[in-house]
Amino acid sequence: MEQLSFFAEAGQTVGLPVDILTYQSDFLAPALSDEMLAHLIQNTPWKQKVIRYYDKEVVTPRLSAWYGDPEQIDYNALGKSIPLKWTEELLQLKERVEPVAGINFNSVLLNYYRDGQDSVTWHSDNETVMGSHPIIASLSFGQVRCFDIRLKENHAEKYSIRLEHGSLLLMKGDLQQKWDHRIAKSKQYMKPRINLTFRRIINPLLHD
Repeated sequence: MEQLSFFAEAGQTVGLPVDILTYQSDFLAPALSDEMLAHLIQNTPWKQKVIRYYDKEVVTPRLSAWYGDPEQIDYNALGKSIPLKWTEELLQLKERVEPVAGINFNSVLLNYYRDGQDSVTWHSDNETVMGSHPIIASLSFGQVRCFDIRLKENHAEKYSIRLEHGSLLLMKGDLQQKWDHRIAKSKQYMKPRINLTFRRIINPLLHD
């Protein structure tokens, strides 16, 4: 079972490495954030994935959906499923995020954390289809949850950010190569939370 968060519920860890993370708590206005939370919960075709973990098949403790540009990328060559087509709401959010991130995104992964028992275990988003040092923009709506990171070579070096309603977190630099991150389970009562991570997938047909 995944460990509970080792960080306090209030505040961010002192000394957060800004070369790999940039956080803006009030990126979107509260009214728009409320609207997007309700819309995405009700209108997204959520699915619960089954993955192989060591020798067992386990159900991921969250719901997800993936959207992107199927006409620009050969997903079969990448060994990935075809994403859903962008909705008007997701495109509007993408247009807000891209100037801050300084990159044009072509896909977004949505995760729906229904309560405190929904989580994502320690991992890094270091798939080769995103390049060696990807920039990933993470929008959060709903319940505040702690985003924990730890250094791969020294788990004692760890930090946390409270991802607030309407906030934007930019993951960049060496984060995916040298650090793991997670959203831990919580024993406390938690309302629903939705997270959008905007990504740029590299088309193998356009690269050597």
